[in-house]
Amino acid sequence: MNEILNPESYCPANEHPLWNQSHYFTFYDPATRIGCFIRAGILENRQESNSWMVFFKDGLPLYTRINMNLPYTDARMESGIDIAGMRILGVESQKLAKISFEDRDFGFELTFDAIHPMHDSIAMTRDNDGAFAQNIATAHLEGPCSVTGQIALRGGETVSISGGRGFRDLAVGPRDWDGLKHYRLAWPLFDDNVAAVCVHGISLKGENAYMKMVNNGTAWRKVTSVDESITYSDDLFIQGARWDIVDEDGTAYGFTGKPLFNWHFPVDTFICTESMMEYRLDDGTIGYGLGECGFRLPWDFQIPSAG
Repeated sequence: MNEILNPESYCPANEHPLWNQSHYFTFYDPATRIGCFIRAGILENRQESNSWMVFFKDGLPLYTRINMNLPYTDARMESGIDIAGMRILGVESQKLAKISFEDRDFGFELTFDAIHPMHDSIAMTRDNDGAFAQNIATAHLEGPCSVTGQIALRGGETVSISGGRGFRDLAVGPRDWDGLKHYRLAWPLFDDNVAAVCVHGISLKGENAYMKMVNNGTAWRKVTSVDESITYSDDLFIQGARWDIVDEDGTAYGFTGKPLFNWHFPVDTFICTESMMEYRLDDGTIGYGLGECGFRLPWDFQIPSAG
């Protein structure tokens, strides 16, 4: 795992000014049609932290809180991170996490329970040209989760979440968005517990880099081939997606995706466009998960070639 012993504990920064340790959680519950994006990031050398949180229902936002350039915190998940009113606690490292938040008009308590063990997609990617490790992370662990809990809405209504399905990631290393021109990402989790991590980044020089792995329902496998076709709206959200991947055993996985909810997250000179997607394998199996793209500013509305 790239010498990162436990990414939920304190991982000392190297000399990179944008050294980052971050935690990202997403889920969608088809029964309630509620989902969320939650992130906490800690930049030790800049003595800053940041967080974002967006909940949505039926394709519309329920509650949003975005806090960039917060004071640094030395807390980590293993003992609990308190950031902008939210608490993120690692109950069992890389397996069970609890997140809670309470405000006047919104609150939640959610438990993320691993379906498959988290694994480092950078380490799994044999043909990585180094662009992600140099610019985005040294270690980047992802894993699918079942999600349960309660959400308190404005007006006093409480919604129970019992069938949520989601992903989480743990990242350690540099986080220099300016090193990328563009990237696109798919994190589908299907009803048969097949899950995939597909990330394609394009550097300022047009070089292609990948973070990629697939879980066949029982074990993570290396991906030997990946191809994607993404269509975009005028504001650069994903309109539709087609991904085709082949794992080290020769098993092919083809799936399409359509957005259920879209949101922009600004990162200074970079924009992340987040979409919760409904995915469908070619055999008809339904899944849900993140569909994400990133664009370096200023936008020129020219999507870089996939190469």
